Amino acid sequence: MPYRKVSEQPRRAGRPRDAARESAILEAVDAVLAERGYEGLTYEEVARRAGASKATLYRRWATKREMVVAALRAGPARAPDAGPVDTGSLRGDLLALCRRLLATMRAADGRTALLLLQAGLEDPELCDAIEEAVGPTGSRLPASVVDAAVRRGELPAGADPFPFEEVVGSVLLLRRLNGLAADDDYLHALVDTVLVPALRATADGAPRPPAGIFSGHPAPDTHPREGDS
Repeated sequence: MPYRKVSEQPRRAGRPRDAARESAILEAVDAVLAERGYEGLTYEEVARRAGASKATLYRRWATKREMVVAALRAGPARAPDAGPVDTGSLRGDLLALCRRLLATMRAADGRTALLLLQAGLEDPELCDAIEEAVGPTGSRLPASVVDAAVRRGELPAGADPFPFEEVVGSVLLLRRLNGLAADDDYLHALVDTVLVPALRATADGAPRPPAGIFSGHPAPDTHPREGDS
């Protein structure tokens, strides 16, 4: 039998992840996030809730942001239609994005949705990571949708996503928190009377609007509030 060098021996496969174990950890992430918010979410508390070690968590997710994105992808942000939005018309694309955002919000309780919004404002890169990991969530207007609308002549060149990113997430979240309807009749009215006209008003030549609240990079308020020292 020929001699075989140790270096030529086949490498042993790493230990496979236990899907049920990972699911339990991500459920713990969701629970802590709902109770304590993004700022209050820690590896220690997630590990305690899930009955896991911090080392186990760190092996899977190097940062808290990665851990939260994984939890969202496995839960509220999971959707079978999470691919690019392209219905063939601007109106159809806007409606599809609104419906997608509603589906995401309905998969999470209102408090979690608010906490995630606050987390995105505190950590803009978290918003970027969520959009990249799960596809368009509906909170932002993808550049691909704007570009396609410009090519079709539905929007003028230079249209800015500000109206969508400032309005849609805010009003849909507010309606959900107050138990108000956001059915297709409402979405049609929102798209036809607010979004499309507003997007057309941001064309070349118009003053450039600021970043919308759901853009992930809104400007902070630099004016002191009443009662602040």
